[in-house]
Amino acid sequence: MADLNELFRRIFSGKKDEPLPPVEWLIVGLGNPGDKYRGTRHNAGFVAIDAIAEKAGVKIDRSAHKGLTGRGSLAGHGVLLLKPETFMNLSGESVREAAAFYKIPPEKILVLCDDISFEPGRIRIRRNGSHGGHNGLRNVVELLGSDAFPRIRIGVGQKPRPDYDLVDWVLGKLPEEDAKKIADRAADFFDAASLVVSGKIEDAMNRYSH
Repeated sequence: MADLNELFRRIFSGKKDEPLPPVEWLIVGLGNPGDKYRGTRHNAGFVAIDAIAEKAGVKIDRSAHKGLTGRGSLAGHGVLLLKPETFMNLSGESVREAAAFYKIPPEKILVLCDDISFEPGRIRIRRNGSHGGHNGLRNVVELLGSDAFPRIRIGVGQKPRPDYDLVDWVLGKLPEEDAKKIADRAADFFDAASLVVSGKIEDAMNRYSH
């Protein structure tokens, strides 16, 4: 009933929802679904895409393509924001399905993910490249059959010692201080993504890869 009342309110107030632009870009935040993984290092991609969605006024709440999706506009370009629900190591299943549905080439798929090579909060933007040992990116590359997609890698900190188990590290909770460093870059995630979808990835790299 609430939805019906809202519809009537818009009709009689003369307000209409503007049509969504066609989807040109797929923006993907990698992570693991569920409260168990909330706040873990591996979910930095989820944090980043949630920040982009909030500033873009998009709700990522529709189940589709083995993930949660939300359509909107970024820098005047139609985008689909995607959070795969396949768990990290099978992220490519969701990405491939969404890309095929909207006929989006790898060059217009922007992936945001964690990176243990950099200190927390540091951003590294690349036009393309290998998966670098990241299992989520690895699966995306394998199932797309291409590594020619741009990515924003988000530092979550290196392991404290070489023999520390990698799985335990990436699935461990970010300390509050480190989580804040990532959260503090919310505006940068949005601005960098806006530049990338506008064809200005070099500008994004120069401004935000730090």
